[in-house]
Amino acid sequence: MTTDVALPTAVSQQFPSATPRTSLDCPAFNIPAGDARALLKHLRDTLGYDFLMDLTAIDWSAGQSPRFTVVWHLYSSTKHTYVRIAAHCATDAEPAMPTATGLWAGADWHEREVYDMFGIKFTGHPDLRRILMWDAYPYFPLRKEFPLAGLPTEMSDADINAETGVGVIAAPMAGGPFVATPGEPMSEAEPRAKDETWNEQREKPE
Repeated sequence: MTTDVALPTAVSQQFPSATPRTSLDCPAFNIPAGDARALLKHLRDTLGYDFLMDLTAIDWSAGQSPRFTVVWHLYSSTKHTYVRIAAHCATDAEPAMPTATGLWAGADWHEREVYDMFGIKFTGHPDLRRILMWDAYPYFPLRKEFPLAGLPTEMSDADINAETGVGVIAAPMAGGPFVATPGEPMSEAEPRAKDETWNEQREKPE
């Protein structure tokens, strides 16, 4: 992978608050949340990192503070190099981060997914609402306390409740959504067809 060797100096000169972040693949920096958007804009406008590849988050667990970190992966279409930026959310109970939608239109759906899965709000986002789960869903599935097998949750739609019998049984996802072996019917491969709830509720059977 090509590395932008001048990047660390260029970043540190303009943003003394940025510190190197351990990385095995590309230059990476930690930045305070209050400086994150300015650094992202500088990387885009001045240093050529014009493409937002990905935006995600980390939940370090409820016992650690800061608990949540937002991570941006940027790519330069002219230098063909990558950079990773990470910023801790200032609070653990109500995690938030400034939106990057004004810099990259593609940040819209990325931020909605992070909000949906981690509960991190992006201040200034034009339409921050859930993108995978329904609006009234009470949990954040990628937080560390959320069980791998899911949680039975009542759907907000009366027609769905009537069809499913009020509650929705959480489908165990161990092994992925489809875990068929060669020659096995897919009807037998769906998570609900294989009782793997031992992940959360009981010991694995012999």
